[in-house]
Amino acid sequence: MPSIVQLQALLLLALVSFALAVPTRNAPIQKRSFKVERVANPNFKGRSVGAGTRALIKAHRKYSIPLPQGLVDAMNAANAANAAPAATVADALSNSASVQVGVPAGGQKAKAKASGTRSATGSLSTGGASSSKANGTAGKGTGIVTATPEQGDVEYLSPVNIGGQTINMDFDTGSSDLWVFSTGLNRASQAGHTPYDATKSTTSKVMTGASWSISYGDGSGAKGTVVTDTVNIGGASVDNQAVEMATAVSQSFVADANSNGLVGLAYSKLNTVKPTQQKTFFDNAMPSLAMPVFTADLRKNAVGSYEFGNIDSTKFNGSLTWANVNTTQGFWQFSSNKFQVGTGAPMTIQGGQAIADTGTTLMLANAAIVNAYYSQVNGAVNNATVGGVTFPCNSMLPDLAVDVGGSYMATVRGSDINFAPVDAAGTTCFGGVQAIASNLQIYGDIMFKSQFVAFNGGNNSLGMAPHQ
Repeated sequence: MPSIVQLQALLLLALVSFALAVPTRNAPIQKRSFKVERVANPNFKGRSVGAGTRALIKAHRKYSIPLPQGLVDAMNAANAANAAPAATVADALSNSASVQVGVPAGGQKAKAKASGTRSATGSLSTGGASSSKANGTAGKGTGIVTATPEQGDVEYLSPVNIGGQTINMDFDTGSSDLWVFSTGLNRASQAGHTPYDATKSTTSKVMTGASWSISYGDGSGAKGTVVTDTVNIGGASVDNQAVEMATAVSQSFVADANSNGLVGLAYSKLNTVKPTQQKTFFDNAMPSLAMPVFTADLRKNAVGSYEFGNIDSTKFNGSLTWANVNTTQGFWQFSSNKFQVGTGAPMTIQGGQAIADTGTTLMLANAAIVNAYYSQVNGAVNNATVGGVTFPCNSMLPDLAVDVGGSYMATVRGSDINFAPVDAAGTTCFGGVQAIASNLQIYGDIMFKSQFVAFNGGNNSLGMAPHQ
C-alpha cells in the first residue's frame, strides 16, 4: 500500500508532465523536412537521333522566337522522312478551334494570337489585380521531390500530388502556370498521359469564369479552365492553389507522353489566368517554408531533385555565390557579360542578359559565345541538315564558363555540351550550346547539369555552385 507521501509525489509528477506536454502560446513552430525517395528512370536508353533538333525547336516555340529557316527546313525534312505531317511548324491545338500562326519569311517575329502569350521579352497579355487565396501548410517546412530524366534528358519530371492524384510534371522556372492534362481533353489527347480528374478530388473548387491560354509563336500551345485544389510537392503543401486544367493541347504536348503538364516557377506576373492572375505554387508556399527558397539539383543521366524551403550544402562544392535577379520581365534573369572557353582568356559581351530556365533543355546563348566556343572544337560545323552546330561525337569538348551576375563564372563541363547523336551510327553529335536570335539568353538544363542552383524568392537572388 503506497503511503500518502508517495501518492502526492506521483500526483505532482503527473501534473508536471502534463504541463510540459501543453505547448505555450508563443512556442516556435517546429521546422520540418520532407523527402521523396528517388527512383531511376527504367526507360533511359540514351538520346535518340534528332533529339537536338527537337529540343532547339521546342525552345524557340516556348519563347515565341521565330525559327531560323535552316531549323524549319530540318524539321520539315525529318517530318517528311517519318511520314508525320501532323507535326509541322503549325502545331495547332487539338480539341478546339485551330490556331494557325506560322513563321513568316525573312525571320520576322511571328505574332501569337491567343491571350496570355509570352515572348522572350517577358511581355504578357493578362488582366486582373487580385488572386484567389491559397494557403500553405501550417508551420514552417521544407519539401523535396525527385527529378527523373525522361529519355535523352529532354526534361526533368517530378511527381506532384493534386487533390490526392499523383501526376508526373515538368518543373519550369521559365513560366508561371501550373497546368495539367485533364479529363476535359478528348480521349485521343489523353492517350499515354495521366490526366487530372477534378471530380475525384474532395478539395477541388471551380474558379467560375476563369480561363487560361498559353500560345507560342508558331501556333502551338494549351488552354482550358481553372479550379483550385490542394497541391503537395514532396511534402510542401498549398491549399487552394490555382490548377489550370487543359481542355485543348497541341500535338507536340500530346506526343510528349512522359509529361502531364507544367509547374511554373518563374514570377507570378507571367501567369496567364484571366480575368484574375494567379500566384505560382512557390509564391503561395513561401510563407510556410523554413526558408523562402527552392533549389534545383539536376544531374546528367541520373535522378536529381527539387527541394523547397532548404539548401542542402552536401549537394555542391564550396559555397553558393549569389547574384541579383532582375524581376522586371518575370524571369529569374541576371546579367551575363563575360564568358571563357576552356583555359582561354575571358571575353566580354556588352549588355548580356540571361535567364535560368529548368524548362529548356539546351543552353541558348549569344552568337559570339557560340562562335568562339565551337571555333575550339575540331570538325564543328553549322549543320543545315539538322538546324544547329554539330561535331564529331568523339571530340574532346572544352569547358565553357559564363558570367552570372558579375560575381560568379558558372562552368559548364564540356562533356555536358555533347548533347545527342544526329545519325544512327553515332558519329556526329548535336551541340548542347546553340545560338539564339534574342537579347535574352536562355541557360537551360545543359547548365544545370554542371551547377547546383538556388532560387531565393525572399530577396530575389540566384545562388550557384558546382555540383558535389
